[in-house]
Amino acid sequence: MSEVERGWFRIAAAGAPLDYLYCAEDNPDGDFDDIADADPEDAFAVYHREVRAADAAVAALPLEHTFTRPARTAAFSLRWVYVHMIEEYARHNGHADLLRERIDGRTGD
Repeated sequence: MSEVERGWFRIAAAGAPLDYLYCAEDNPDGDFDDIADADPEDAFAVYHREVRAADAAVAALPLEHTFTRPARTAAFSLRWVYVHMIEEYARHNGHADLLRERIDGRTGD
């Protein structure tokens, strides 16, 4: 989610000239593939820094602010990004809940 926060809010919406954190043109799935030496504590720290930086990057922009992304023809609004991110977080939380259910067997409480 650090990559997604950076990509949508800082790079796309705010137009910041930043590289992605884990993914590169020659390694587009680095965020999933390069995990052998991953440190969970460091990953959470990076995530929290990205969320704060993303919030700051778009704080002054109106929800109607629009922008385009490379290789996409449609324009996006900041409002759309917020809704999209709510969906993304909900989806990831659902995935985590399914994993938790497989571990502890508890459902629906």
